[in-house]
Amino acid sequence: MTADKSLRVCEKGHKFYKSSECKSCPICDKENKPKSGFLSKLSAPARNALVHEGIDTLKKLSKFTEKEILKIHGIGPASLPIMRTSLKEEGLSFKE
Repeated sequence: MTADKSLRVCEKGHKFYKSSECKSCPICDKENKPKSGFLSKLSAPARNALVHEGIDTLKKLSKFTEKEILKIHGIGPASLPIMRTSLKEEGLSFKE
């Protein structure tokens, strides 16, 4: 059973269809995707979730445990290997 998609319009006037209550515009998400850094490697939902929580640097990310990060709506287990690798490349890791 699939949910009905409804037409939405974002603040910039982009039109898109979504079935969830998520308000993020996929067109704006693409336009705002960082060109580099660990956030550029993550999916839009994961990236938006971290930024919404104020986690926009690896140093800030390293202050959280993996369990704490997974509790954030929008972060799934597929994002963890990307974050682990990015942290490791900078000599950091998740909090124990």
